[in-house]
Amino acid sequence: MSNGISIVKGILWVLVWFGFMIFYTVLDILIWRKIAPEQSRFLNLITVAICMAIFLNLLVTKTNFKLRLFSNISFLGIVLALGCSVLFYFLLDKGLDPLFEDLFPSSKENYQQIIRLIQISPIVSFFDFCILEEVLMRGFLLDGLSINYGKIVALLISAAFFSILHFNIAQIIPSFICGIILGLLYFYTDSIFSCILAHMGYNAISYIYMMIILSKL
Repeated sequence: MSNGISIVKGILWVLVWFGFMIFYTVLDILIWRKIAPEQSRFLNLITVAICMAIFLNLLVTKTNFKLRLFSNISFLGIVLALGCSVLFYFLLDKGLDPLFEDLFPSSKENYQQIIRLIQISPIVSFFDFCILEEVLMRGFLLDGLSINYGKIVALLISAAFFSILHFNIAQIIPSFICGIILGLLYFYTDSIFSCILAHMGYNAISYIYMMIILSKL
């Protein structure tokens, strides 16, 4: 990104993506599941992918944002990303998530729905959401805000939005912490690819562990 962005502009673009999320969720519930229940998962997958593609195109064409998915890839960045994946697994799945689920039992069902979504559509969870969230939160929001407000403010704001977008009270603090770590990874490596790899790696580890547990039931 050649120019910084204001907090208001950052909020607006997060709200735009929020609008897309509402759209494909409503479309899935009210249309796909009713007119084609057996194909609804596939139709929802296609809808989500199209929404992400449209949003990224809008983000690139309407701002000065430069999509640099494969810039500054390094061996160190890959190692750090994979290390973050493992860290997230033990920090979240084995630590903070069970703790906050006990504190907020009403949020546990929402979290279980997310787990079922990962089981149903791992491609969306591993690729689409990881790429979109990292491009928006780290590549656009964090990078742009850091130019106008400094790295600390940008780090806190981007991590806050990252946690809010998970729409789960029990995940707000864990997601915020992960947002901070991913932001630090981005600042250190200057690579959005490293952030995507870390995010994707964590989802993959959680998915594999979950499938192993389910296979033993």
